[in-house]
Amino acid sequence: MAYFYEEPSHTFGEYLLVPGYTSADCIPDNVSLRTPVVRFNKKAGEQSPLYMNIPLTSAVMQSVSDDKMAISLAKEGGISFIYGSQTIQDQAAMVARVKSYKAGFVTSDSNIRPDQTLEEVVALIEKTGHSTIAVTEDGSAHGKLAGIITERDFRIDHVPANSKVSEYMTPFKDLITGQDGISLSDANDLIWAHKVNQLPVIDKNNCLVSMVFRKDFDSHQTYPKELLDSQHRYIVGAGINTRDYMERVPALLEAGVDIMTLDSSEGFSEWQRRALNDIHSKWPEAKVGAGNVVDAEGFRFLAEAGADFVKIGIGGGSICITREQKGIGRGQATATIEVAKARDEYYKETGIYVPICSDGGIVHDYHMTLALAMGADFIMLGRYFARFDESPTNKLIVNGNYVKEYWGEGSNRARNWQRYDLGGKKGMAFEEGVDSYVPYAGHLHDGVNMSMSKVIHTMCNCGALTIPELQEKAKITLVSSTTISEGSAHDVVVKNTTINS
Repeated sequence: MAYFYEEPSHTFGEYLLVPGYTSADCIPDNVSLRTPVVRFNKKAGEQSPLYMNIPLTSAVMQSVSDDKMAISLAKEGGISFIYGSQTIQDQAAMVARVKSYKAGFVTSDSNIRPDQTLEEVVALIEKTGHSTIAVTEDGSAHGKLAGIITERDFRIDHVPANSKVSEYMTPFKDLITGQDGISLSDANDLIWAHKVNQLPVIDKNNCLVSMVFRKDFDSHQTYPKELLDSQHRYIVGAGINTRDYMERVPALLEAGVDIMTLDSSEGFSEWQRRALNDIHSKWPEAKVGAGNVVDAEGFRFLAEAGADFVKIGIGGGSICITREQKGIGRGQATATIEVAKARDEYYKETGIYVPICSDGGIVHDYHMTLALAMGADFIMLGRYFARFDESPTNKLIVNGNYVKEYWGEGSNRARNWQRYDLGGKKGMAFEEGVDSYVPYAGHLHDGVNMSMSKVIHTMCNCGALTIPELQEKAKITLVSSTTISEGSAHDVVVKNTTINS
C-alpha cells in the first residue's frame, strides 16, 4: 500500500518568524552571512574548502546564469552556476571568461615583444579592449619584463605605424614593480604612493607574474564581499548533467571552475549516484553538488554517494510545471525542514557536514530568511536574478512596463531534456517549464544589497548574528490565510508614492 504523509506540505508563505531577544550587540553591522558551500569534517574541526559571503546562488538556467551574471554575483559574495544546456566548449569558455576577469592580481592577457610595431599594439588593443600592454622579451604573459606600453604613449596618426614598441614603451628601469608574494593591500599602496595606474608583479628573475590595476582598487571598495579564489580570481560554478559529464567535467576544470552541480529535476536516482562516483574517482579534488530531493531519504542517498552539497526542491520554481504535468513534488518549506533534520542527523552520525541548498519557492525577500532559519545553508534563485540587467535575456516593454524574458529549462524554448533525463531515449516527451516575462528590477548590486539588508535586519530581530545562530534560535510559526492577509496593507487606500533617496 502507498505511504501517506499525515500532514500536508507547506510553502514559505505559510510561515512567519516570531521575534526573539535582541541584545545590544545584535546590530546589522555585526551580522555575518558567511556560509559553507561544500562538505567538510566539522566534528574534526575542519573548515569547508569553499564558503560564500552571502547565501545566494543563481540557478542553472539559460535565462539566468552566464558569465556576466557570474561576475556580477561573485562581486556581491555569491556564486553563479553557469548553465549546462549548451556545448561543452561554450560553457567552458564562459567559465574561463569569469576566471580571467580582472579582480586584484591578474594574469596579463595583453602582451607584446619590444621588437614588434605600434601597428601591432593598436591591433592588440582593439582585440582585447585593454589599453595597457606588458612588454616581455618573448611576448608571453610570464616572459622577462622589458617595459609597459599604453595607448597614451603614442598617437598612431602622428608616428610611423611600423615604429618599434621599444622606442615608445616605459622601460623596465623606470617602472614601479612589486615582488611576487606581495599582498593586494601593499600592491595598492604602491600604486597610490607612486601615482601609477598599474603595478607589474615580478619574480626574482624579473619575469612577469601578474598585474594589479588601480581601477580594481575602486572595485574592491565598492564590493567588499566579493568572492575570490587563492589567485584573486572570481569564484564560479557550473551545471552538469548525467549524460556527458566525463567529457564536460575535465573541460570545466581546465577552464578553472570552482564548483559544479548535477542539474536535474529529480536527483534521487542511480544516474546521479554513478555520476558522483565516476567524477570523484577520476577527479578527487572536484567539488560536485547533487539534487534535487525533497525528503530525508533522498538526502541520505546523495550524501552517501558523495555529494558535496544537496539541493532541495521539486516543482516550486515560478516557471516550473512539473507538479502540474507529473504530480510530483513537495511544498518547499516542508522539504527544507525535513532535509535539514536529515543533514543534522547525518552530521551527528558521521561528523561530516553536508550543506543544503533550498532551490525554488522564493517569492518575497522574507522567504529567504525563512529558508535559512529552516535549515538551508544557502539558496538558489532563478526568477529573482532573471529580473536584473545582468541576466542574459532581453529587456522589453510589454503593456507599457519594462520586463525581462524568463524561461524554464524544461520549456520547449530551452529544450534541456538532460535535466529531465530518466535514462531512456534522448529528447523531451513533454514540457515541464514555461516561457514567460518577469518585471524588470534594475541593477543586481542594488537588488541584492536591499534583499540582504532585509535578511540581516530580520536576523537581528531574531537575536542572531550568523546563519547557524539563526537556525538555532529561530522561532517559526505556521499561520492561517487570514493572518497572511493581515500581514499586508489592508482597510486603507494606499497612496501611490515613491521615496527618493
